[in-house]
Amino acid sequence: MTRDASPSATRESFTPLDVSSEALQDLINLALAEDLGRGDLTTRLSVPEGSRGRGTLMSKQRLVVAGLPVAARLFETLDPSVEWKAKVEEGAEVGSGTHLAIVTGAATTLLAGERVALNFLQHLSGIATFARRLKVELAGLRTELLDTRKTTPGLRSLEKYAVRVGGGKNHRLRLDDAILIKNNHLRLAGGIRRAIEKACRDRPPGYDIEVEVTTLDGLEEAISAGADAVLLDNMTCEEVRQCVERAAGRVRLEVSGGIDSGNIRAYAETGADYISVGAVTHSAPAVDINFVVEPL
Repeated sequence: MTRDASPSATRESFTPLDVSSEALQDLINLALAEDLGRGDLTTRLSVPEGSRGRGTLMSKQRLVVAGLPVAARLFETLDPSVEWKAKVEEGAEVGSGTHLAIVTGAATTLLAGERVALNFLQHLSGIATFARRLKVELAGLRTELLDTRKTTPGLRSLEKYAVRVGGGKNHRLRLDDAILIKNNHLRLAGGIRRAIEKACRDRPPGYDIEVEVTTLDGLEEAISAGADAVLLDNMTCEEVRQCVERAAGRVRLEVSGGIDSGNIRAYAETGADYISVGAVTHSAPAVDINFVVEPL
């Protein structure tokens, strides 16, 4: 795995869906099993056997599209003969009433996959839409938007993909991706200096060390102990501004804690290098997409 400067694994733009084929299939299989149980009883009892249909995925609000490859794979899992046709590109920002994709096949397949496909699309597009909104607030500034590990268990790779679709960058994917010394580490290690000095002695090649601080004094101690990056946690804009001035480019600075679309630009204007927002994954509202099936 290529190592990047901490915060780790940042990317200049979103990439094609980079979840392994096996991992994606496992997620889809789990989601389908959860929803289908022993089969779609309602469709079996109410829809004529052999019926075929055309299903249209349509936006019902302005949104950034994310998850089309997941939805396509899901319908193909149910029936390899289904015909999938995307009508927009992944990452496109579309208005209400836009056709996102059309799926043609057996009515039983379309109805069996409807809810699960929408669950993936509405959630991932919600994250991408929120990330794009935050990214727009940073227009013209050098500060980069990062996500965090505050993700839905099992869905981290997809949620971080959606952040990239929206224009954000990824912080570490897992605990083995970067060295980020936080408050609990500091208490157990005996303070900032001891934690950094131990990490510096034992770190593997290619890893930078980032440490969380909450005060100007903590920043100075982290710098003097050899940190490569410092996470400024739950500070006011003025406190962050003072830290940027005090650091004077000696370390990279990341800001986190209580940041949303209403204040992210003010924090970015302090000159910090990165702003990480946990809400972009753990609190992004799902967007409104519907699936209309017509008989053929």
